[in-house]
Amino acid sequence: MKKYRFLSLLLLFPMVLTLFTAPAAALEEPDLFCTNAVLLDANYNEVLYDKGAYEKAYPASTTKVMTALLVLEAIENGQLSPSTMVTAGPTRMQDIPSGAGYVVASLKEGEVMSVEDLLYCVMLPSAADTANVLAVEVDGTIEDFVAHMNRKAGELGCQNTHFTNTAGMHSEDHYSTAYDLALIFQAALEYDLFRTIIKTAAYTVPATNLSAERYFYNTNGLISNLWYSGYVYDKCIGGKTGNTDEAGRCLIAAAEDGDTLLISVVLGSGPMEQEGYEDLRQGQLVESKRLLEYGFNNFERVTITKGTEPVDKVAVTMSRQADEVNVKPQGSITRTLPKDMDLDAIETKIALFSEEVEAPVEEGQVLGVMTLSYEGEVYGKLDLVAVNSVERSELLYKKEQFISFFQDTWVQIILAVVLLLAAFILLRLLVFRKKRRYLSGTGARSRSNYRGIRK
Repeated sequence: MKKYRFLSLLLLFPMVLTLFTAPAAALEEPDLFCTNAVLLDANYNEVLYDKGAYEKAYPASTTKVMTALLVLEAIENGQLSPSTMVTAGPTRMQDIPSGAGYVVASLKEGEVMSVEDLLYCVMLPSAADTANVLAVEVDGTIEDFVAHMNRKAGELGCQNTHFTNTAGMHSEDHYSTAYDLALIFQAALEYDLFRTIIKTAAYTVPATNLSAERYFYNTNGLISNLWYSGYVYDKCIGGKTGNTDEAGRCLIAAAEDGDTLLISVVLGSGPMEQEGYEDLRQGQLVESKRLLEYGFNNFERVTITKGTEPVDKVAVTMSRQADEVNVKPQGSITRTLPKDMDLDAIETKIALFSEEVEAPVEEGQVLGVMTLSYEGEVYGKLDLVAVNSVERSELLYKKEQFISFFQDTWVQIILAVVLLLAAFILLRLLVFRKKRRYLSGTGARSRSNYRGIRK
């Protein structure tokens, strides 16, 4: 007996222990050291993290992603090729303040370099003069190229972006948002050449007609230790840095893990303290890696369904088979959601197209929609479909047609006119008959009187 009592207590212990176990905490977002940031699931355009992501900010040299994108489009449409040789003109230093510390490749007027080499100069060391040279090659003038940049931003869905130069020199009128920059980078990632360039740690530009070989290093410390040491992130596939006094230190970065592609944007960061390090760290690199890891560690692709049980019903007319039909949700919604999210907490809102429907009703006929949301964010919508078919009663249908026909306004007007006309004709006939009888009676009396006179 004691043996079984001990076994019962042993089985009860885990149950009691769960009463003292705290429930799983909700996913805690990182508090990043920056002014603006966004984390985008680039395969599905879903924002996983937002810190002022839609607010106006200065992009600095992350601007050059748009410059590269327009050059890549020109290659795609056949206007240029990677091997096209381009001559640097007098506008190579346009809009670049002298002595301001902006990075340049020191191109000389008349120097010839390939489009591909110029793109490496734009994206790795962030050379502003090469951005200007490419701009002129694509659109003829820097002004036309900048207008092209703004048109493309609109085409990509950027809502708060305006460029005034090709390289990111500071201007009050040169601005973007973290989210808009993620969209631009997402578009550039469609090009294999862009991916190859941004993951390159170092690049040698061959000697030109006016210069010896040039050696450039990638300023993105998540890719290599050649510029900044101690920040390499093995899942990072590339990015673009930016830095001005007004913009702070900025980084757009992309990382892949299996089928997941994330884009992070960190703007307005700077030197920061990090636990375990005595010296100040590069905030744009630390926080970008932290944001990307947050995405990989805490989110997954989830398929949301709401079962196949009826959730509402719609009244049915014109049928003797049934006076209502049940509706159920159909299909599924796929979203990138926190791994610990309770899917049962997703709220549903049912909206029927009408309170009643006329037979016939076909099984699977869409009669409404179910909206799924969580904490005010709409995740998607599912069709509400008829569970079964409902046949129409031809007798009820014809009866309704008959009644409806005579309830039509024009039919009623015509009937009223016909009735008035019939009444008028009938009245005329009655008057005519009465007059005829009167005339007939008058004639008979006249003939009688005439015979009386003759007698």
